[in-house]
Amino acid sequence: MTDNPIKTSVTGHILEVTLDRPKANAIDLKTSRIMGEVFTDFRDNPDLRVAIVTGAGEKFFCPGWDLKAAADGDAVDGDYGKGGFGGLQELRGLNKPVITAVNGICCGGGLELALSADIIMAADHATFALPEIRSGTVADAASIKLPKRIPYHIAMEMLLTGRWIDVEEATRWGLVNHVYPAADLMTEARKMAELLASGPPLVYAAIKEVVREAEDMKFQDAMNRITKSQFETVERLYRSEDQLEGARAFAEKRDPVWKGR
Repeated sequence: MTDNPIKTSVTGHILEVTLDRPKANAIDLKTSRIMGEVFTDFRDNPDLRVAIVTGAGEKFFCPGWDLKAAADGDAVDGDYGKGGFGGLQELRGLNKPVITAVNGICCGGGLELALSADIIMAADHATFALPEIRSGTVADAASIKLPKRIPYHIAMEMLLTGRWIDVEEATRWGLVNHVYPAADLMTEARKMAELLASGPPLVYAAIKEVVREAEDMKFQDAMNRITKSQFETVERLYRSEDQLEGARAFAEKRDPVWKGR
């Protein structure tokens, strides 16, 4: 077992986070707390604009909760740290794009972690499941998220039976954005991250806040919040240098230079 279960690297404005806990990249309480610190720093660091989350090795992205650690005393309802399990699911105010690069088996809490991202890219051998039903427990976060991400009846079948789906089916139901050969996955994820990192960070923040807050709101209620200046990120955008820069760049027929302010 590695002493450092989370590897990070920064290239420009892009943070890469690699879950590295042989043999399967399962998450125990210690690892979850480290991930919470990593993603909190990502959220709060103005130099970081996009994150890629992946797993080490070629077989597993993440199977979720470490049942062996649980057998040794890790409580399933223990202190997961900032952001809840895996550091992302309950992290408040995360208004930056996150990409998940699923490099293999993605199940249980690992699928819940992937669902916390904005874009899911996967290797062509990736597989997905919620097998909690077979161990007599509930995939709580997935029970909330998955029926909102893919067709209800497909999500319920996965939750109620624990059946596995391959990456082709996952893509068909809209769970996965893009599929690549395993050798190309990180290259393509980095291309996507570079595209996002070159974009306007204040616009991304506004998009993420509006999408998140409006998910369970009626359309007109959400629009009323915007017109009444009740979304902080939208108001910050409208009063920013970047808003003026976008208009100037368009008028001058040049690429904008985004400063995030």
